[in-house]
Formats: sequence, C-alpha cells, structure tokens
Amino acid sequence: MNTRFTRRCGVLLLAVALTAASLPSDKPEAVGLSSERLQRINQMIQRYIDAGEITGAITMVSRRGKVAHFESQGQMDLEKTTPMRKDAVFRIASMSKPITAVAILMLMEEGRLRLTDPASKFIPEFTDTKVAIETAPYRPAANGQPARDAAYYTMPAERAITIRDLLTHTSGLESGTLGNRIGARMSPRNTSLTLEKYVPTLGQVPLDFQPGSRWSYSLLAGMETLGRVVEVASGMTFDQFLKQRLFDPLEMTDTTFVPSDAQLARAVTLYDGRDGKLVRLDTPGWLSTKTLFSGGGGLWSTAEDYLRFGQMLANGGVLNGKRILSPRTVDLLATNHVGDLYTGTGGRVNGLGFGLGVDVVLDNAASGRRVSNGTFAWGGAFGMYFWVDRKEAIVGVLMVQEPVNSLRTDFQNAVMQAIID
Repeated sequence: MNTRFTRRCGVLLLAVALTAASLPSDKPEAVGLSSERLQRINQMIQRYIDAGEITGAITMVSRRGKVAHFESQGQMDLEKTTPMRKDAVFRIASMSKPITAVAILMLMEEGRLRLTDPASKFIPEFTDTKVAIETAPYRPAANGQPARDAAYYTMPAERAITIRDLLTHTSGLESGTLGNRIGARMSPRNTSLTLEKYVPTLGQVPLDFQPGSRWSYSLLAGMETLGRVVEVASGMTFDQFLKQRLFDPLEMTDTTFVPSDAQLARAVTLYDGRDGKLVRLDTPGWLSTKTLFSGGGGLWSTAEDYLRFGQMLANGGVLNGKRILSPRTVDLLATNHVGDLYTGTGGRVNGLGFGLGVDVVLDNAASGRRVSNGTFAWGGAFGMYFWVDRKEAIVGVLMVQEPVNSLRTDFQNAVMQAIID
C-alpha cells in the first residue's frame, strides 16, 4: 500500500515538474534583472488603472529563457468586480498575424511554398488581379447632401501579388479606404463562411495600389488569404494546422479560434475609453464566428500561451525540444523586407522596417524604442503587445482589452530599465 502510494506521488511530482519545465522561472537577479526595478512595471500599470484608462492587465517578461516577471493586476470585469486572473483569456486581434506568418514559414521550410509564389498558385481566383485608380474620393453625407461613393477605374496589376506581399502588407488587398469599401460590396465578409468559400471571392476585389509599391495595412483580408494558402498547401483546415503543428507542440492549450465555455468564463471583458470613461463593449461581429478562422485577427489566447510562442522565436525556433522553425528562418522573419516603405498603422514611423508579420527595429534611437536593433514586435487592436529582443534575450508580453497605445511604450521602457547586466 505504501509502495503504491509512493509510486503515485512520484508520478504526480514528475507530472508537475514536466509542466513547470515548459515555462521555467527564476529570480530576476539570476537572469540579470532587478527585482526592485521590475516593480516599476506594476506601478506603471496601476497608474493606468487608477486613471481609468484600463481595467487591468497581465504582464510577463522572460530573460535567457526564464520567466522573471508574471503579474496580473486590476479587474477582468468592472461591473462584476472580477479580479484579473493569470490564466485570463484575451481576444488577441492582430497578434494573430505573427502566428499566421510562422505557419507560412513552416510550410516554406517544408518546400510546400515559396515566398515568391503568387497567391494564384494556391487560389486561382487571384489570377489577373486589377488595381483601382481613384478619380473622386468618397464623400460622407453632410449639410443635407447625400453621401457620394468614390469614383474609380481599374487597370491590370503589373504583377501578381505574392506570399511575401501578403506577409508584409505590400499587396494592396483591402489596404485602404477605397479597397475596403469596394471589398465590402464585392466580397462581403460573411462570418458564417469558411476560408475556402470566402477567400476566393477576394480575388475579384481591385487592389489599392500596384503590388510591392507601397506599405499599407491590410486589416484582415491579407492574412486571411494566407490562412487559405496554409489550407491548400497543407491539406488541413487552418485551425487544425495551427493546433496540431504549432499550439500542441508549444503547449499553447488556451489559444484557439473558438473558445470553449470554460475558456469564455475566463475571458476578459472588452472596454473602450469614451469621454473619460470606460464603456463596456460586446465582442465585435467580425470576431464572432466558428467557421471563418481569421489569421488576421481571430485568435483568443492567454499571456502564458503567447509567451511560449515568443520564447520559441527568441530561442531560434525551438521550445522544450520541439523545433518549429530553424534559426535562419527566424532571422528571415526578423529581417526588413520592405526597404523604406514601412509607414506604420498610425502615421509615418522612423527607425523601423517590416519583416514577415512583425515590425523590426532598425535604429532604436530614431524609433524611440528602448530595445536593441533587430527587435521585432507586433500588437493588436485591443491594446495587447509583444516583442522579442534577441540581443538581450528578452520576451515581453502585455495583455489588456483596451486600446491604449502609450501603454505599450511605457511597458517596454519599464522592462528595459530593469536590466542590470
């Protein structure tokens, strides 16, 4: 009896050890960070909470492969006064895009696609794409005058849009006001469809510019097209590919397009700041789908899951013995692919380039980012953010559900000032 009990305890302890090993932690000083200075992250987050700009947040920092900071603060739901829990589930919006980029790169490594391949190789409807040339801009209704739609004509695209164009937001596919308006009419995004049914309809939407000539953010269409490319190249639905090939190996157990009831019970409520107050929001319609798996913004995840993803990239494509990408492919992801075209999503940027699904720091002084050159990062519409600084061996993850962009800069600063060696 005692022997059996001892064996059971041993198995239990081994299971706990293996689970803990998936995200090892250490004291900050053991990885060159100051415990005292890391408290400035908490203080900074609390200032945003006290100012009524966010309800709460989860912050995580790893260095040299060890988690040195993992804190939850504030509330998940103001009306219910639910404390923020560390396993809270977030709508990660455009932080889905780097995950889609990694899926494409996995298939590239297997020889199933090339970055230079035209999208039409996988989705024939993208053959013979057109470019819209605007002759009169859209005019909203005003002063008793009805709204006037934009006027435009089309001309043939000078070349096909490629996988690289879609990864780098240089395709022109629904990449501006005109393209989005035309797309809404010609290819309405029906969340009851699948990628197989929806994405081919995007092939008829004229592009906003000649492929490769500009950088302009494609909110959903570009990455959703890549999700369909993954399906065609792999023979699996996009959600199945991500689960079997990426999420399961990395133990990202809470990352999904369709959260379970148990996960929804841990979901943080969305809020938006209006007139100095936080206003409760419902999950937006474009995200409420169980069939249209959006690589542009459809995933839900936790801070711990996303840190696993970031740590895999920081490690050169491997985590806990599970290799997802080669180190050279991570280098490719973190390389500027757009020259001086990158303009950012909120206006002209300095010192930054754009890689494959992420922005890349080329000159930290010019960019105003307190990270090493070569650091890559991306965020999402609801305020979340991550970055990987391979020179300093740091991964930072910020999870919130309110769009407060200054919080990202302040979080990054609070992390980097804590480095003491």
